[in-house]
Amino acid sequence: MAAAVLCVLGLSVTAGSPARADSTTGGDLQVAQTLGDRDLTFILRRVTGLPGPLHVDVLTHRGTAAGTLRLGTVPTGASADRAEGSSAGTTTSSVPVELGGTPGSYSAALDIDRAGPWELVVDDGSRTARIPFMVPGQVTSPPELAVFGGFVTAGVLMLATLFVAVRVRRGGWVLLPAGGVVAALAVAVTAALLSTSLPLPPEPGGQVDATNDNVTDPYSVVRPVTNDYSRPPASLELGSYTARAAERGTLRLSVTDGSTGLPADDLVVHDGALMHLLVIGPTGELWHLHPVRTAPGSYEVQLRLPAAGHYAVSAEFARRGGGVQQVRSATGLTVADGPARGGGAPAPRAELAPRGPGTRTIDGVSVRLSAPSPTAGEATTLTARVGDTPTLQPWLGMVGHMIVVGPLDRADATSPTRMGRAAQGAPVWAHGHSMGGDMSGHSAPGGHSAPDTGGATAHDMAGMRHGTHADGGEAEASSMSGLMPLNGDSPADETVAAYGPDASFVYTFSRPGYYRVWIQAERDSAILTIPYLLRVSPAGGAK
Repeated sequence: MAAAVLCVLGLSVTAGSPARADSTTGGDLQVAQTLGDRDLTFILRRVTGLPGPLHVDVLTHRGTAAGTLRLGTVPTGASADRAEGSSAGTTTSSVPVELGGTPGSYSAALDIDRAGPWELVVDDGSRTARIPFMVPGQVTSPPELAVFGGFVTAGVLMLATLFVAVRVRRGGWVLLPAGGVVAALAVAVTAALLSTSLPLPPEPGGQVDATNDNVTDPYSVVRPVTNDYSRPPASLELGSYTARAAERGTLRLSVTDGSTGLPADDLVVHDGALMHLLVIGPTGELWHLHPVRTAPGSYEVQLRLPAAGHYAVSAEFARRGGGVQQVRSATGLTVADGPARGGGAPAPRAELAPRGPGTRTIDGVSVRLSAPSPTAGEATTLTARVGDTPTLQPWLGMVGHMIVVGPLDRADATSPTRMGRAAQGAPVWAHGHSMGGDMSGHSAPGGHSAPDTGGATAHDMAGMRHGTHADGGEAEASSMSGLMPLNGDSPADETVAAYGPDASFVYTFSRPGYYRVWIQAERDSAILTIPYLLRVSPAGGAK
């Protein structure tokens, strides 16, 4: 019996959970980056053992230029052990990645030799991006140690009991080790029963700043607590932007802590990026970009803004322990006209003109928006059918994105030159997600999810099923069963084209008026941005 207990215990101790590159989600880490003129998605695959390889896939989109990237891994965690922290900031592994002209996945493998905070350094020859990630270690909790220790002690004392019973042949002496067996088993069973009710320590990298010490042993560094780890909001500041219309320029952004003024270097990956930057131009064109992190609290993105005028700027990001924030720039950008180009400023593309619900063509793809007449204060379901086949790809972890800005004056909402200035002062900016994704391509009957009306970000977290077409028919959207990860698996990435063609959104417009709406989805490795104009009726008023 003692041998059996010890064998089971040994297997329990050695069969620990594998280290992963993203302990917050329990799977692979997906990070979108706008690196120069390239829109790339980096997928850091989970690390299955230490030391071991970190597999990185670089996904490119249609129009991505061929070229060479150099990837490197740099440990960044501080440690009380001077020797342990001596390699912080030093590149430990480096490898080139050759990007081809065809959209697809390009892979590389780098060496990881320990648990803790790391950075993936991406260099394209003219700029460098630094993507933070964490490799957690194998951790045994105090209740688990008590359980294992109790069973080990019980096994040893059981052998001592047998030895005393055989050699001493006096019943009284046998009671001593036998009592110890009972006590050790009581400790083990009690620890096992109480382990489920004891609070876990804050997760390094997810809830508190990660160091080498709290990653390898969070119980010895941070006590288990039950607070919310709240942090103050962050501030966004835009650097000077001197490029003229149609010229390439670099926009630099600074993120600072709202209480100390110091650089905020605790942004975590949220919806597949460290930062989502939204830029709305005077013609109504929308850019959804993902600036690269160049230093603590410093980000930059390259722009080529086509027209002179004012551009409204907003950033969405999440702080560790501070939640998701949508921060609008107080100034935006004003771009001067460039050198004379014969005919002057380029005319806006016809497909960028806002239209109401119905069918239109964007980049050769037929898109139909179906929506009831929206009313202020009531949940509205909007369903966009992108193409005719279930071949949408997840972009930033979602099947579809919806950006909402308004309410606006009708003249501003339809103007080809004043949209940026109007968006700068619009009361509402919202970012909604359609997370439905049935891998089979068929819809299943189901219920609705409640809309999120509590702020600037609206997530419809369940499969949206029903929406009314503009022609009175009924639209169906897929379920989300194929997109959400199960049992610690990673969600589908952009290499999977099996969703849609419907992407549904639920949103509650808080005020009546005209709204500009942009719906984004990925198909054939191209990001489609479809602009619309919606009129929201007053509550209880005429449609």
